[in-house]
Amino acid sequence: MKKGLSTSLFLSCIMMLLPSLLWAQDEFSFDLEEIEKKALQVGGYLELRGDHLNINQDSVFSNLNLAAPEMSTMDLIRGSIQLDGSYEYGISSLNLRLRAAAQQDTIGWTDISDVYSAYLSVKPDPSLALSIGKKSYKWGKGYAWNPVGFINRHKDPNDPEEALEGYVTQESDFNKSYQGLLQTADLTLVVLPVWEDINNDFGERDNVNLAAKLYLLYMDTDIDLIVLTGNSRSNKIGLDFSTNLAPHFELHGEAAYIQDHKKIVLLEDNSTSVREQEAFSTLLGIRYLAENDITSIIEYYYNGGGYSEKEMIRFYQMAEAGFAQEPTLGSNLLDRARELSIKGYGRPQPGRQYLYAKFTQKEPFDILYFTPGITTIVNLDDQSYSISPETVYTGLTNWEFRLRFSLINGGEFTEFGEKVNSNKLELRVRYFF
Repeated sequence: MKKGLSTSLFLSCIMMLLPSLLWAQDEFSFDLEEIEKKALQVGGYLELRGDHLNINQDSVFSNLNLAAPEMSTMDLIRGSIQLDGSYEYGISSLNLRLRAAAQQDTIGWTDISDVYSAYLSVKPDPSLALSIGKKSYKWGKGYAWNPVGFINRHKDPNDPEEALEGYVTQESDFNKSYQGLLQTADLTLVVLPVWEDINNDFGERDNVNLAAKLYLLYMDTDIDLIVLTGNSRSNKIGLDFSTNLAPHFELHGEAAYIQDHKKIVLLEDNSTSVREQEAFSTLLGIRYLAENDITSIIEYYYNGGGYSEKEMIRFYQMAEAGFAQEPTLGSNLLDRARELSIKGYGRPQPGRQYLYAKFTQKEPFDILYFTPGITTIVNLDDQSYSISPETVYTGLTNWEFRLRFSLINGGEFTEFGEKVNSNKLELRVRYFF
């Protein structure tokens, strides 16, 4: 009993001394305030970027878009800032994203500032969330393109992860969990008005549009059913999915149907016609992480609402005819080419079929914080393409350095062969805070 009493006293002393022992050891101490989520969160980045472009002289779009098409090179420097902030109070939160940029190039100075998002969110119940304000959407599973992104802004396939400006919407989100093969269901309803000063670039004004997305987690597959209806744009319905075929091998796809897709088409006599017809677009892609830390993203995109190779050649030929017109005869063809460029022929990826591939390797040869990669986009109809090797270094805290070279190549009357520049060297420096 004496032995048991001694043991009990010894253990009691250890338990009494343990808090002070832990306090004395720095490696075991921590501050609860450091891990507690703060109500106010602010972040963002500062960016400085410089580009050097070799102009593709005599190409269609260099003649259409440049004030001095005889220039052989163009240099630009751009500074920008992006601010992200949120404030939570009880069941509500206010979210902001602001962006401003200024650019000086060979032609002149430009600057722009905008509110990318500003919305109030309220969550009165774990299964219900409501929001109102300007919000950015990235619906779809594709990396470079999103055929089912009916209320998305269009991505830049060269920088698909960049923040995008939103639309003013009212959103309701309902979710529920289940036991069984169907694990989660989530319904998002979005009301998107188009008035004179609200979302006026979404489509025809004085209309209210409704978008809905039903998300299902069925077994190990993510599935979205998406619908857009209203009079600002044509009615659309879409489906996307994403699933892991292996731990490091993901397969994803999208399919979209547009009921009455409107497209301005240039006819053989250089007149134009607005066609309304059904359009079907698809995307199929993979993402694979190899044992040597090479990440491969490959996607095939069929743009059912795009222009055929023959339709694009007809546009290029009309623009060339406009350049050859005598000044005394006016420039009617050239003016019409500029107008058609804005209305469809000059938008990014205007064709029908594309292939996207991006390969990156994390820290090759044990070079810490160094990630090289290469991205290519191919127009499968006219065989023109762009290839962009790059290197990214993040060895300094909160800093990112990216060096990228883009080679753009194609024959006469091809998409990449008629672009403004033939290649581009870009250095981007970002400081995150």
